Amino acid sequence: MELNRENILIVDDDVHILELIQRHLQALNYHTYKAVSVKEAIAILQDKTIDLLITDLKMPGVDGLELVKYVSDHFPKIPKLVVTGYPSIDGALGAMKSGAIEYVTKPFTKEELKNAVSNALVNKPKKSPVLATKKVEEATYGEIIGQSKAIKKVIDVINRVKDNKATVFVTGESGTGKELVARSIHYMGKYRTAPFIAVNCGAIPENLLESELFGYAKGAFTGADEKRDGFFQAANKGTIFLDEIGNASLATQLRLLRVLQEKEVVRVGSQKVEPIDVRVIAATNLNLKDLIASGRFREDLYYRLTVVEFEVPPLRHRKEDILLLTKKFLLKYGVEFKDNLISITQEAVDALERYEWPGNIRELENTIQRAVIMCDKQVTIGDLPEQLKYNIDFPENEQSELLPLKIIEKNHILKVLEATNNNKTKAAKILQIDRKTLTEKIKKYT
Repeated sequence: MELNRENILIVDDDVHILELIQRHLQALNYHTYKAVSVKEAIAILQDKTIDLLITDLKMPGVDGLELVKYVSDHFPKIPKLVVTGYPSIDGALGAMKSGAIEYVTKPFTKEELKNAVSNALVNKPKKSPVLATKKVEEATYGEIIGQSKAIKKVIDVINRVKDNKATVFVTGESGTGKELVARSIHYMGKYRTAPFIAVNCGAIPENLLESELFGYAKGAFTGADEKRDGFFQAANKGTIFLDEIGNASLATQLRLLRVLQEKEVVRVGSQKVEPIDVRVIAATNLNLKDLIASGRFREDLYYRLTVVEFEVPPLRHRKEDILLLTKKFLLKYGVEFKDNLISITQEAVDALERYEWPGNIRELENTIQRAVIMCDKQVTIGDLPEQLKYNIDFPENEQSELLPLKIIEKNHILKVLEATNNNKTKAAKILQIDRKTLTEKIKKYT
């Protein structure tokens, strides 16, 4: 009898139910694969082309709902049919919300299974309504985008310091947007027409940082053929932003302390004092108190820098802003790379909002940039990196790597051969295959 094109994967920890469903489906001319656990099912999904997933919900260890979520992200085109002996409204809603198309309760008839399978195959997952990339000006403050409580607290501090020249110290993880905060303090205040100079102290070699910050006199060192201004002179009357201040040497810290205390600078190689009128905003992703304890940062400088101190929250603490930031990056890179407006599906947004973003806004921007390049006119979950998709946390006894079937088979054959001291007759008996088949598999895998 000729089989239909569809390959159906059946997942249930009850072997009798597995065989029952398999018999029904084979009688309907479907080709089937069986798995008794979620882990085994994922191995099959990674190795075979599957057209429909049928899974039980209640299974030991990892349940079927986790599998439905996983398949929705990693194999979004595969329809999902849930079969369970524990029917409930919450269970049905949870399964449907996670991506299941059909929901059938045990016991069921062959006709009920047939209808559910037919409906699932016909009603394959469709793209959810598109979220238009509307403008986000209403949620913008300077260069900051967001409406979350966490970012509103930051904006409140900015409003309190923007019109005075108090020294500001900004902390936060890498990629949270500390420089954007510094720019907003400057450009949203009354000194916006004055210079804003951003300096990454970690990117300038230690032996050059002093001369770059404070300038140098003619003849100060080999190659100093003329007097030159530093970043502080360039920022006079305005704002200087010192990023990664924790990387500055102790000698540079001492010079910076003089600037903050006396409002004056001395060029490298000079004794002449020059008055300076600069607002200093410093930032770091390091713990300066730890550096002070280890003797790598001056305590007196720390207290001079932290007149006003606040933290820029990590993206995982302001997930309400992810969609707004995503729209901004979609517009930016859609125009840059495609000369077009790029939209995004709800499934992709859900994945973005679920992820913890260790690299914060910088990581989100890079992710959207890549997705825009990889997509056509719409970013789908398939355009996102694997780490953003739903992953299953297996119990400790199931934490081994998920492998394709052919790798699992190879490893098991080699393990049996090792246990039988390469006795092919004994190994074939244990594996319940004939010796000739075993010999062919050994040739294939070695």
